[in-house]
Amino acid sequence: MNIKLLLQALIKYIFGLIMVGILLFLPAGTINYWNGWLLIGLLFIPMLVFGLILFIKDKELLKKRLNSKEKEPYQKKLIAISLIIFIIGFVLAALDFRYHWSNMSPYLVSFASIVLLIAYAIYGQVMRENEYLSRIVEIQKEQKVIDTGLYAIVRHPMYFAITILFLSFPIVLGSWISFIIFCSFPFVLVKRIKNEEDILENGLEGYKEYKQKVKYKMIPFIW
Repeated sequence: MNIKLLLQALIKYIFGLIMVGILLFLPAGTINYWNGWLLIGLLFIPMLVFGLILFIKDKELLKKRLNSKEKEPYQKKLIAISLIIFIIGFVLAALDFRYHWSNMSPYLVSFASIVLLIAYAIYGQVMRENEYLSRIVEIQKEQKVIDTGLYAIVRHPMYFAITILFLSFPIVLGSWISFIIFCSFPFVLVKRIKNEEDILENGLEGYKEYKQKVKYKMIPFIW
């Protein structure tokens, strides 16, 4: 079982690494795209560390995170839209590098790199706090409402972290055009959260009370 889970995690990790490499370096027309290498390092090194920690300490949560077979039809559509945004954003960033459309300050790229790592740290904290953190929308057996830690501030801290991650990607890649594309991603998350909360409110005991207790969905004091 442990070997099977490890192999599954490694296959998904390597596949993701290869796909991101193709999306970045093929349109760029070169492997000398240092912003691309920077993003790959920032994205996949922490991912490997988190994966190893989960494999050692919480194999059940790792199994949930590897499960991407969404059952809700509406969520499937939103995931497909997110994937399209991801692909177009990366390809445009690579083309931007190739044809020199943007002129972004290296200091801004460095700042975005730090923001990306902070978002990753928030994501890691969310995983520590929520043992039910699945990649798909579902009500799990014996699931309980998590209302402590980051969940005492906003109802969806994972989506907050993911939003910061996605918006930092194009800046790390040095592309304003790509940034414009990625700015559409938060609107997809708004739809995803609305649908997810409807499911949780109808199927998870105590979630209605939790919504009254924690007013903000994703951004503290704003929304």
